Amino acid sequence: MNALRELPDVRGVRAGYVTPVEIVAGASESGVQPQWTFDEIAGRLVELLTPGAASAMSYAALLVRDAQVRGEPVAWVMGEDRAFFPPDLVAAGVDLQALVVVRVPGPMAVCRAADRLARSGAFGLLVLDLLDAMRVPLAIPSRLAGLARRHEMGVLCLMEKRTGSSGLGAMVSLRCEAHRGALGVDGEVACHLAATKDRRRGGRWTCEEVFRAPDGLC
Repeated sequence: MNALRELPDVRGVRAGYVTPVEIVAGASESGVQPQWTFDEIAGRLVELLTPGAASAMSYAALLVRDAQVRGEPVAWVMGEDRAFFPPDLVAAGVDLQALVVVRVPGPMAVCRAADRLARSGAFGLLVLDLLDAMRVPLAIPSRLAGLARRHEMGVLCLMEKRTGSSGLGAMVSLRCEAHRGALGVDGEVACHLAATKDRRRGGRWTCEEVFRAPDGLC
């Protein structure tokens, strides 16, 4: 499986590879094995923080694939200067023909587009690329959280972790941080996901997955 490439963006393209080799560790305060699945985030506003695009894109693609396997329509909304690397998503098992991609001019337009898509009730999962957004008005996450609950829809917001930033604020049901480890000599890389807020579980949890790097980086 291919995990996401930690490479510089080229004209806004988010490069990545996303199929995990294995789940190697997991722990939670509640004692329940954490799972990064569509069922886990359905009906919730989820914030995925990352110091860079790579790990976030890997975990986002895992959710897209899982939602599609369950027959849920998925939309990915991003700024017009953003794009993911399609072959990586295909390698991860994502059906690109079934994925609705919306590109709009800037983070606020991403939020407005997400609001319209969420109100339609037509999607099981919305992925919002807000990695470059400095601040999102509080009214937006509040509305998206309500729509997520109403339609049993997952809303995943990819946010860049910034010092002093409150992200999407108190309306977030699940907040996670994603980090990528060093590339191993065998072409495998471990990605770590840590939940710092989880209203459903009532505690923190962590998990780690091993990803396969693409040919050329091994």
